[in-house]
Amino acid sequence: MDILEQIVAWKRIEIELAKTKKSEREIHSDVEPLMDLPVASMSKALVESSNGIIAEYKRRSPSKGWIKEQELAHVVPLEYQRHGAAALSILTDQKFFGGQDDYIRQARTSGVEIPVLYKNFVVDEYQLFQAKACGASAVLLIAACLSRKDCDALLRMAHELRLEVLLEMHSEEETAYAELEPDLCGINNRNLGSFVTDVENSFRLAESLPQNAVKVSESGISNPQIVGRLRQAGFRGFLIGECFMKEEKPGEALGNFIAEMDKINC
Repeated sequence: MDILEQIVAWKRIEIELAKTKKSEREIHSDVEPLMDLPVASMSKALVESSNGIIAEYKRRSPSKGWIKEQELAHVVPLEYQRHGAAALSILTDQKFFGGQDDYIRQARTSGVEIPVLYKNFVVDEYQLFQAKACGASAVLLIAACLSRKDCDALLRMAHELRLEVLLEMHSEEETAYAELEPDLCGINNRNLGSFVTDVENSFRLAESLPQNAVKVSESGISNPQIVGRLRQAGFRGFLIGECFMKEEKPGEALGNFIAEMDKINC
């Protein structure tokens, strides 16, 4: 199996274990009181932002190991907000990325109010309720993990839970999933099977997405010049994690990145 297949196989086991600890009925009950609370729109935040950066809290990856081993979910996301991020992405997969749902709770408790993406490998409706319960604004659905039928069903349930959907695609074939009308269309520059990254993938696939889609480029973005080129290609969101997380002070690194963007009018 490639890395993605390994992750998805484990994810299905992990979900069944989670259901033995908290039943579907119980997690539905947890979510019910949250349904009337306001939810910040990630798509709106990106469209209205001058920088469009989705700053990611990411502690490790399968290919690079630990990026920042300390548990700083009560610090880094709030610093991202203070330094101008349009939205956040928080990894919640534990086994492969060192994340957990509680990191979103910690971020919210620390004072984070901007939209937060629940970044995981969602293959079961149960995970959408987990995302809602911990305070996410949006969820990631990955075309490579899902049949079109399953993706459509999860997208509809996410909307019932008042969660927006960032639908991630990596190939020309997968761009057909954009017909499901997600709130945001993401192009992942990283091949999740091999973890090889090529930012040119966003440029190759941009025209295959609907003209009015809120387009997000994910992974491999390391300098403001790339953001400027991506913006010219029609992208409004730029998901950046390792570029900031590898620095001693990720929030300040983001602030410096945005300052450079301003200088070159990205």
